[in-house]
Amino acid sequence: MGGDTTRSMPAASNEYARLAAGPVGKQIHSIYQSRLRQFTDDGQYREQGLLPKLTEARANGSDWVQLSVYSPPDLSRPTFKDATSHHFKPAKVGESFGPSWSTHWFKVQLTVPKHMVDKEHLEFVWDANVEGMIWNDKGDVVHGLTGGGERTEWILPKEFRNGKKHTFYVEMACNKMFGNATGDAIQPPDPNQYYQLHTADIVAVNLQARALYFDFWEIGDASREFPGDSLEAHSAQQVANRIMDTFIAGNGSNKAISECRKIASEYLGDVNSHKVYNADKEALVTGIGYCHIDTCWLWPFAETKRKVARSWSNQCDLIDRYPELRFCCSQAQQYKWLEQNYPSTFDRVKKKVKEGTFQPIGGSWVEHDTNLPSGESLIRQFLYGQRYFESKFGQRCRTFWLPDTFGYSTQLPQICRLAGMTRFLTQKLSWNNINNFPHTTFNWVALDNSQVICHMPPSETYTAEANFGDVKRSVSNHKSLDQDHTSLLVFGKGDGGGGPTWQHLEKLRRCRGISDKTGLLPRLQLGDSADDFFDKLEKKVEKGTELVTWYGELYFELHRGTYTTQANNKRNNRKAEIMLRDIEYLATLATIKESFGKKSSYKYPKKDIDDMWENVLLCQFHDCLPGSSIEMCYDDSDKIYAEVFGTGERLLFEALSELGFDGNLKADSKLAALNTLPWARSEIVKLPAIASLPAYGLAHSTGPGIMEIRPLASRHSATIATIKEIRENVYELRNAQYVLEVSDGAITSLYDISAEREVIPKGKKAAQIVIFDDKPLYWQAWDVEVYHLASREELPPTKVSISEDGPHRVSLSIETKISEKSWIKTTISLSAVIGSALSAVEFEAEIEWHETMKFVKVEFPVDIVNTEASYETQFGIVRRPTHYNTTWDMAKFEVCCHKWADLSEATYGVSILNDSKYGFAVAGNVMRLSVLRAPKAPDAHADMGRHKVRYAIFPHKGALDDKTVRKAFEFNNPLRIVGHKASTEHAISNPIHQSEQNHDFGASSSQWTPTLVSPSSSPSPLTSLRIFGAPNLILDTIKRGEDDEDVSRGELPVKKGKNVICRVYDSMGGKSKGVLAWGGLKVKSVWKVDALEDEIEELSVGMCEVDGEDGGAEGSGGGVKIALRAFEVATFKLGL
Repeated sequence: MGGDTTRSMPAASNEYARLAAGPVGKQIHSIYQSRLRQFTDDGQYREQGLLPKLTEARANGSDWVQLSVYSPPDLSRPTFKDATSHHFKPAKVGESFGPSWSTHWFKVQLTVPKHMVDKEHLEFVWDANVEGMIWNDKGDVVHGLTGGGERTEWILPKEFRNGKKHTFYVEMACNKMFGNATGDAIQPPDPNQYYQLHTADIVAVNLQARALYFDFWEIGDASREFPGDSLEAHSAQQVANRIMDTFIAGNGSNKAISECRKIASEYLGDVNSHKVYNADKEALVTGIGYCHIDTCWLWPFAETKRKVARSWSNQCDLIDRYPELRFCCSQAQQYKWLEQNYPSTFDRVKKKVKEGTFQPIGGSWVEHDTNLPSGESLIRQFLYGQRYFESKFGQRCRTFWLPDTFGYSTQLPQICRLAGMTRFLTQKLSWNNINNFPHTTFNWVALDNSQVICHMPPSETYTAEANFGDVKRSVSNHKSLDQDHTSLLVFGKGDGGGGPTWQHLEKLRRCRGISDKTGLLPRLQLGDSADDFFDKLEKKVEKGTELVTWYGELYFELHRGTYTTQANNKRNNRKAEIMLRDIEYLATLATIKESFGKKSSYKYPKKDIDDMWENVLLCQFHDCLPGSSIEMCYDDSDKIYAEVFGTGERLLFEALSELGFDGNLKADSKLAALNTLPWARSEIVKLPAIASLPAYGLAHSTGPGIMEIRPLASRHSATIATIKEIRENVYELRNAQYVLEVSDGAITSLYDISAEREVIPKGKKAAQIVIFDDKPLYWQAWDVEVYHLASREELPPTKVSISEDGPHRVSLSIETKISEKSWIKTTISLSAVIGSALSAVEFEAEIEWHETMKFVKVEFPVDIVNTEASYETQFGIVRRPTHYNTTWDMAKFEVCCHKWADLSEATYGVSILNDSKYGFAVAGNVMRLSVLRAPKAPDAHADMGRHKVRYAIFPHKGALDDKTVRKAFEFNNPLRIVGHKASTEHAISNPIHQSEQNHDFGASSSQWTPTLVSPSSSPSPLTSLRIFGAPNLILDTIKRGEDDEDVSRGELPVKKGKNVICRVYDSMGGKSKGVLAWGGLKVKSVWKVDALEDEIEELSVGMCEVDGEDGGAEGSGGGVKIALRAFEVATFKLGL
């Protein structure tokens, strides 16, 4: 219909065969994927795979590698100059060397064989399964060795190819990367390990085969780790199988290897150089090389010094070979060690820092613990760290870098901002074993509302192996994608040191190639620094990106045992911090005597103070102070603290001598008590055992400085303490404030007389010693798990007796047997009440401790109800739940506190004070002080031996207030009894004479009458610095300006004039105004400064006169009005 039509058939295609050539089956995915492992497997198919092709030639034996050795005695670590001056005896491969921690220096005389001279790439491979360091014959470190197959190769210099013999040295350390444990790495080290030198070879490497190895590795990972239903995973598997088929077809020849690499490039692109990162495409992940070197841990401090040189020399070399690498490293202490011990390596590092490829980061002296150090210690970590980086490299750090510490104190954001840092990196909270921390990138907010940007790498490690999965997890684990999708990938061998390897960099090039050529894998960028990453984040925030906020501490739900382990070390830390405060205060006063008309040649002991601080800061490293290192580290820290205390006692003696006092007391010494706290104190003090002196005296003052010591002889009932046995094994201790009943060694009643309140719930026992079974899941020194609470056992006393019977102090001694080897002797003491001063029930415990995996604590059930307890932290208070409503609440079953913990209602409360403990818990109404643990790894003898600890119950009317804060300071700062020198111009106190021993004291300080010249009759530097008008403001630190012309050591530019630095903080959480008074000190200017003492704001306009109404006669003089935010830390510079 409608006409003819012509049909035409399309011509048959010549490309598609008409007849089937044969059957083709579907690939069985799992079989073809499993096949891939054969290509690089070290098992039965090794010789048919790629691995044998990596090495073109190998030479060993004495013809080519001639060895001789010098073994230093006594586990010493001699310098290059010393070691090479000794006789070397012949050595050979196959010999073993030891014992653990010993050092052996090898002279290596190497000759490259003729058949290897023209090979493309030659390496010297050395492996004794231990760490080592290669030195050239001039005494420069050229390479670090890890051992055990890790980082065992050193690229031979071109000049070694001349057929002549070349000499270099290998310093062999008889320890592995993680020390000398056998089996489990955290077990105590075996002191008698010997290590066999099994490889000392010259190796020619086939670089194309090596490159193919990494091509295949990453493509294989893509086939396994991309989603099984993705095109990218299937494509990777096909490419990898084609590579294997091509290699087999070409019998593994170099030509076949080249063909295989071409096939790989279809999936990877061109990954043969750093130019792979030049593509102008947005990257989600920034790769940063990092070398986390624990300053001590499973090895001693001395070994860390070598780890630094080994690791950083390698990084300088890698940066030259891989221009995309940006390497960062923290810890000013480690830079200083390198500078002192390896100056040529330090010069290499300085050059790389100047070029921008080696980035000092973190701003702190070490990667310190943040739970246990005092607030001032945290300030000094940054002060000393930032000043070192600025003096050596001309720059300060802007990023606080602390990936491996066991929780993060609530005031760190404020302290970071005061130290010039606006961002913070960590990742340790990914280890939480109860709750998953919900954020990756967020604003972290301190108690005073200061904030920093915090980033926790979503790869959840600071030692990434730079694998495909690390890059993938940088997005898949990212918890803040709704706010910002970028992240850091921190890669490099860590803990034991080393840093990034060339293998890491080869893998990452291929990961970037996959992102650009194939897709799906997050795009990675190398070449930017960690600061570049945070700069971009800050710019996004400036443009409106709203990051989520986290207020308060970053509590780590693991490693809670570190608040208690290694008690002696923690005690030394507290003691050293307090000593340093006193030294700086007294030395400052000694240098400003001229303001009070007194000449002096005394010089502020800046070097000694710096040395002390650097040692204390070193011991605050996050595996030292928490107690998670091997025994050798605590042998070291004991010596370090002994040096600190020795220097400190000398400095105190010198400063006191300059101020007119004598620490060497004699029978005719004029005694006085020295109060270094900036408020009035009235206390009964124990007097030195000098002939004719009574046991106790009354120390009294109306402010800081010298306190009169008056005799005590009154037996008036209102002013004495009494003790008696009221029933069998029931004792009553009484003073004007409290009545205690002690039954069977525990307090069963504590009655507050004026408040008419019983503190102990009926039927409960306070100061009860309890012991727990303590076997955590794995990390012995680190962890205590919640299930340990179920093993609670009360320890009954074996003997109770009166040890002191007033009238000024009464004591009850309680002996408790723990086991056949362990015991506790606790002394409960109650002093007479002095006027209106608040007293406390004090305890002193002496403990002989030889237990295994036990945890001893002291419990205080109190008649207080509150869902939150308060704990002192650095420069403030942390409030934590007393209940287990949620898993977040329950996770805090053991927490950190400093000098006190408190449980209060609106009308009444109880504080528990301590002089050296940090572990605490409040569950319901039971307050529990952690005393001692007994882990057996990594230190088999942790805490074994004799211990002393003081603690106290301090009940108080009303809610928690400044009285607890001050009482805890006083408890930790006992008055120092000093003598006046005979030549002292202004005798402020009088000696105690026999004729005065009948002098009474009453219940009110107003009844006291001075017997000699009042301290206020003559201006004195000792009474000058204090705060009026705000009892919650604590004047915590008084020191000289770091760069004052009479103080500076010249590391940074000198500033003219004299300055006194005063650090003040609000201890209670309330916006406050007060007056920082300086008495008769001649102050010309006042500046508010930051933690680094840079000027922020001039406050001279607020200078004022302080009259008697502000603080009595001693308060007369000058001052400045100050205002602080709640929990603010403020530093003021007084220009003289």
